[in-house]
Amino acid sequence: LVCSKGKLTHKDSLLSCCKFHWRGKIIFITPVVTMPILALGFCNDRAEYKCIYLIVNMAVFWISECIPLYVTSLLPLVFLPLFGILSTERCCSLFFTNTLVMFIAGLFLAVAIEYSNLHKRIALGTILLAGCSPRRLLLGLMVVTVFLSMWISNSATTALMCPIIKAILSEMEAEKLFSVYMTQDEEPVGEGEPPHPSKMSMAFYFGVAYTASIGGISTLIGTGTNLTFKGIYETRFPKSKEKITFPGWMVYAIPIGVIVNLLMLYISLQITHMALFRPNSKIGQEVKTAIANNHLVHGTIKQNFAELGRMTCHEIQIIIIFSIMIVLLFTSHPGFMPGWSDALNLQGVEGSAVMLLFVVILFALPTQYTFFKYCCGSAPFTGRTMDACISWNFIHNNMPWGLCFLIGGGFALAEGSKVSGMAKMLGESLSFVSTIPRDVVIGVTLLISIFCTTFSSNVAVCNILTPVFCEMVISSKNQSQNYYNSQLQALAVKIHPLLLTLPACLVMSFSFFLPVSTPPNAIISGYANIKTKYMAMAGILPTVFGVLLLWINAVTWGILIYPGTKEFPAWAK
Repeated sequence: LVCSKGKLTHKDSLLSCCKFHWRGKIIFITPVVTMPILALGFCNDRAEYKCIYLIVNMAVFWISECIPLYVTSLLPLVFLPLFGILSTERCCSLFFTNTLVMFIAGLFLAVAIEYSNLHKRIALGTILLAGCSPRRLLLGLMVVTVFLSMWISNSATTALMCPIIKAILSEMEAEKLFSVYMTQDEEPVGEGEPPHPSKMSMAFYFGVAYTASIGGISTLIGTGTNLTFKGIYETRFPKSKEKITFPGWMVYAIPIGVIVNLLMLYISLQITHMALFRPNSKIGQEVKTAIANNHLVHGTIKQNFAELGRMTCHEIQIIIIFSIMIVLLFTSHPGFMPGWSDALNLQGVEGSAVMLLFVVILFALPTQYTFFKYCCGSAPFTGRTMDACISWNFIHNNMPWGLCFLIGGGFALAEGSKVSGMAKMLGESLSFVSTIPRDVVIGVTLLISIFCTTFSSNVAVCNILTPVFCEMVISSKNQSQNYYNSQLQALAVKIHPLLLTLPACLVMSFSFFLPVSTPPNAIISGYANIKTKYMAMAGILPTVFGVLLLWINAVTWGILIYPGTKEFPAWAK
């Protein structure tokens, strides 16, 4: 930054200021540049333009992360009441809805699994079962990642699997089975920088990160976008006869969206990173060598598994509690038969209440029951306290609390866009698709969603796009500015709202191009020092397969699961 005379030039000073203080500049410049939108809203008393102003600024803040994502999510609490769109009371209530409580309870239970160390036992046991050759090892890692990410957040699952992958690759390097890192000629690194993983090593990291995102769509609690969608859809269409239930979601998403997608991802990584059909290539020869000596890796995994010891009382209780909870969630409103909530006349009991009940039980149950022997014994008695199955301090330190603000802010933003009429205005602007065949329209929404989530948080994109897609279904002809006073409505797109919006929600978890696209992408990028260009290349086939499979799922299997989506419903008219 110093010129030849040793003095700081004006140009260098400006560049230095932009390099180190760009976040502050974005925070102040963006609201000023977009001020005409706000002025248009106030001058013409158009609430939708006021809402657009807020969303544009939040979108820029979310993408650039000039302030933390979670702080940006709190802006609706300030500006929606300030613009006269929603009251403060209504805004605050959206930050603690039934859907959000269900998400919080799911995070509590995920942390409880980590606290018991059960997740590590599941991971290592599955890998031993699958086998330890590179191809089978990759499949084993992907299967266990999918299963864990169904119940634990995809970021936590990825963070768990990365050290396991590193230990496996270290053993591969020690036994010289294949090249774990690139050479200086293949990818130069500076002094003090960690080496870049080889192409085959990257396959393990990509496999885990991508399958964590794929597994997240399996259940309602698998990832934040699922519950975000549920909250927005049920708020916008409270009379919908097609209910979003725990079992219904799983049956809809798992067969094609998860299982078939997992197989296609595995095949694509085998082709691009493990030289499938190219046995004479350098990587192909390394795979052969590793397969011939896979017993060496098996010994390391077996040793790590043996160090866990026998299954503890703590782990057994977690399994029992979790299993009972899943059964109750499945049988509450199964859809194909009356559930226990119908039999007990408890239709008002939602999944959040069931999940929170088991969270409370985990705080009450001890990790072991050795204290029973003191009940009938004689003094002296131990003064040691019994730990509960979950610790509040552990939850406090390991719980991603900011996600609650991110989802709550999305709910507030979605409600604001609905009340102000902004979502309807944008939906009407897309009414030209009413002349396009149904299946093509679904494909268009999938492409819009995957493009937008490539450059931003998928939860944030879900909060913005889902209300717009909902309004594509209904187009208001009333000239009244008040959204709730609309009396005359005309069809914009003759597609069931669930058929149009649910695939778009799921595909937001399938952007595998950039580190910013999903949390698992960001985790492996930083942990394994993977350059963006390698991730972008590796993500092409998985992303294409994901979009294509979700489109097929929507127009075939999805209609079988939700038969009411075949035609435009009367309640939406």
